[in-house]
Amino acid sequence: MKSTPLLDITLPRTLDSWVAQFEQSEWQGAQVQGWLFEGAAARRAAERRLAAAGVQAQLRSAYKPLLHYFLEEIDCSTLAAATVHYPVHPNASPRRFLLEAYPLAGLLPDCKLEFVPNTDGSDDLHYRLALTLKGGRQLQASVFAPNRVHVDHIGATLLSPTGWLRAQIQPKHGLAAGMDSAQQTDYEQLFEQILQTVRQHPWPAQEPYFERLDIRVDLAGIEQALPVEHECISSHEALHEDIYFSLLEIFQRRSGRLENDRRLQPGQIVPDVRASSTAPRLRIDLSRYDVKAQDLRAHVHANPRAPQPLALLGTAPHPARIAAEMDRLGGQRFAALSRQGRQVAGLYQAGPGAAVLISGGQHANETSGVVGVLRAAQALQARENTGNKAHFALIALENPDGYALHRELCCQHPHHMHHAARQRAGR
Repeated sequence: MKSTPLLDITLPRTLDSWVAQFEQSEWQGAQVQGWLFEGAAARRAAERRLAAAGVQAQLRSAYKPLLHYFLEEIDCSTLAAATVHYPVHPNASPRRFLLEAYPLAGLLPDCKLEFVPNTDGSDDLHYRLALTLKGGRQLQASVFAPNRVHVDHIGATLLSPTGWLRAQIQPKHGLAAGMDSAQQTDYEQLFEQILQTVRQHPWPAQEPYFERLDIRVDLAGIEQALPVEHECISSHEALHEDIYFSLLEIFQRRSGRLENDRRLQPGQIVPDVRASSTAPRLRIDLSRYDVKAQDLRAHVHANPRAPQPLALLGTAPHPARIAAEMDRLGGQRFAALSRQGRQVAGLYQAGPGAAVLISGGQHANETSGVVGVLRAAQALQARENTGNKAHFALIALENPDGYALHRELCCQHPHHMHHAARQRAGR
């Protein structure tokens, strides 16, 4: 795939930098608390290294800190009841910290759980917990949610999660008694670099500004499956979503359109965020569409020869499977070409009844709709056996370009939302 590089940088990993800092002899005997965007295994390993250097460290997640408290610091099976007083900050939605607790209720099915907003008007960023154990014992706990107030890329004042360090050391070491401040992590630095690069690039005057904008991020982080349905804590998915929607906001403003104007067509924005245990790396490239290369990258996702009937499929059907199902339905065929040159296939079946239009895959990351419309068409066609022939048109996959991107991204993260694949190639 031909591409034009805009940026290729490597940044220090925040966790490694913190360990290197506090391993120094002058910090021996210190007590350190840190919050950053790293998984539990990496944080525990760093704590052990610091313990070997004589530093008592407790490293927590800056992402969904309340949820991680219940996952890492308390035995949830012992809880009978929990009351969570959550922060309400003037620079955030009143329900912001309540929503960040999801899916805590699913993790505590046998616990009476109550959420209460803190309405005292303060900007305190702690969850206050009142816990009752099954034996009747009462516990109190406080969970810090590190955030910073800042002006974002479109001029809005926001409250956003951030890294944080607290350190205390005895004055005999000749250092300040302690620190307690926000720390910009590698996660945040990469995000800011992406926004800065896109804002400063000399884009064409007219849309589309590009064919494909590739943002490849390799970054340590959190990818943890939860015992609640198919839920997963993923800082990689969160970064994908933040990149995609933030860049849409930047291009929306550049186009001169109002905030809710849906006609924006900047090109295809592709955040590709992958887990890595090495130094974080960011690459941004402008690429041309290459249908053949993209389909080769995605060929491992959803085997077209999978034998499962539609009703039992657990993954998005391969485009070849969709085409085969439409061939079985017969009818009069029609087609158009997508922005990238893929076929948008349809069929029409005449009948005496009221006309029905069935379409799916407009939002290509919502893949169950494709299966749903194929099954609906099968159900309508089955009416022929009752002498009541249906009258319908079917477009099973309206957005094959977005669907191809979804399949490509699913090779790395099959359970993520992938909103970058939601729209057509021009969006």
